[in-house]
Amino acid sequence: MEFIFDYASFLAKTVTVVIAIVVVLVVIASMRGRGRRSGGGQLHVTKLNDFYKGLRDRLEGSLLDKARLKALRKSQAKEQKKDKKDKNQAVVKPRVYVLDFDGDIKASATESMRHEITALLTLATDKDEVVLRLESGGGMVHSYGLASSQLARIRQAGIPLTICIDKVAASGGYMMACIGTRIISAPFAVLGSIGVVAQLPNVNRLLKKHDIDFEVLTAGEYKRTLTVFGENTEKGREKFQQDLDITHELFKNFVASYRPQLQIDEVATGEVWLGMAAKDKQLVDELKTSDEYLSEKAKTAEVFHLHYAERKSLQERVGLAASSSVDRLVTGWWSKLMQQRFW
Repeated sequence: MEFIFDYASFLAKTVTVVIAIVVVLVVIASMRGRGRRSGGGQLHVTKLNDFYKGLRDRLEGSLLDKARLKALRKSQAKEQKKDKKDKNQAVVKPRVYVLDFDGDIKASATESMRHEITALLTLATDKDEVVLRLESGGGMVHSYGLASSQLARIRQAGIPLTICIDKVAASGGYMMACIGTRIISAPFAVLGSIGVVAQLPNVNRLLKKHDIDFEVLTAGEYKRTLTVFGENTEKGREKFQQDLDITHELFKNFVASYRPQLQIDEVATGEVWLGMAAKDKQLVDELKTSDEYLSEKAKTAEVFHLHYAERKSLQERVGLAASSSVDRLVTGWWSKLMQQRFW
């Protein structure tokens, strides 16, 4: 027992020292960061042709015997020499710029995407192509409206824009997708949900039951239509529904302007479809994964992945690490809980 007590005491002291060191580092980083200009970031560019070549070289090195591998490398060296000669003779391959958008409810990825688009528009021509790998179930109207407006800059510049959807592009996500000159979807990706939804609880009866009054004072008849704590009126509900209908109509018109081939009233019901059914509805143009599409492009074009990353302070990095850990824990628990409900 004495050994256990001594060990526990030693462990507690060690943890205390580690925490103290982390706190000191955070304080030092905070002091060093004061006065620096915030909002700085850096554009990272990766040539995906090299990435695909590395994968192939690794596989060939593992599977082929020395003689065959030597012959293959000799043949590849001749091809590289020819490519270099073509390059010297001004035979320029088209470029493909690859962006990623992993959307949350606030479309937070818009901040990085706007800088990526600004950068590529300085070089891209109508002979090039932009590919956006899009994953989003939608979110706030104004946030996804801004994200869509950023993509519209590419269309306005006359540069082909291909949207690749591997998992989901619904609601605000599809608002972004429809801007593409071409939409490519995996066979079982979820698409559609061209609709608007708003919901909020109302606890007014609970407050009345406990003799609690709640007052809302407004200037303007429709400044507040529905409320969580006050008593909602039929007139307020009608006005709120009217606002939703107006937003839905704007959504429909926006989608129809970019994809006139759609039977918009048929698909703008708030329903979602899997990729194969979505193609029949003309919500997408082709069924293919983004991996397949980009690996094919890499054979004839120079493919570059662009990612703009904000510089983060030590406090932010520690916070993000903690948040990611909690998110993985909750997601894993939820997946186990719900695993019997999905196929």
